[in-house]
Amino acid sequence: MPTNQQAFKKLEEKMISLFQSEDFLLACRNVTGETACLIVARKDQYVWWFSVGDCVLYLFHQELALLGQNQLNQRQFYEWIGEVNTFELGVPCYSVGIRELRTGKNRLFLTTDGLIECPNEPYANPASIYHSFTDPEVDERVVTSMLESIKNHHVRDSTTIITWSIEVSKETTMPSDQ
Repeated sequence: MPTNQQAFKKLEEKMISLFQSEDFLLACRNVTGETACLIVARKDQYVWWFSVGDCVLYLFHQELALLGQNQLNQRQFYEWIGEVNTFELGVPCYSVGIRELRTGKNRLFLTTDGLIECPNEPYANPASIYHSFTDPEVDERVVTSMLESIKNHHVRDSTTIITWSIEVSKETTMPSDQ
């Protein structure tokens, strides 16, 4: 069985190979429009992501929230997959990363720009998303409420939300003085 590091490396290689394959590029040339792409995988206490374009991955955890850290990737404008495709460039543009989850309850939250760019910006601040999840038994109702809220605010873009929680029991990295 591969180590976590080997597994994530193989996953990245597979994604790049797929997105640069001639069959995929040809199919993209035959569509109208573009889209963003965010692929996330977790193995043990680590999360890996592969991002093209304007999607966001948050990691919500009490320790990180106290430090104001919520977002794992950076939104990238002018990166797409589709008719205009950043994998057609001489050097493809994408971002990839790996992060250790913290001990205790971690929430991964993936979303598209519709949620964070909604008029009146009810979810522009990651803390407002984090604080929406106070009871782990009501995840579906929270997401439904978010979607209803942005609909009522006349959201312009489509919105996708995927979220789940992971409980990490292993001790995670801490400063040497603690």
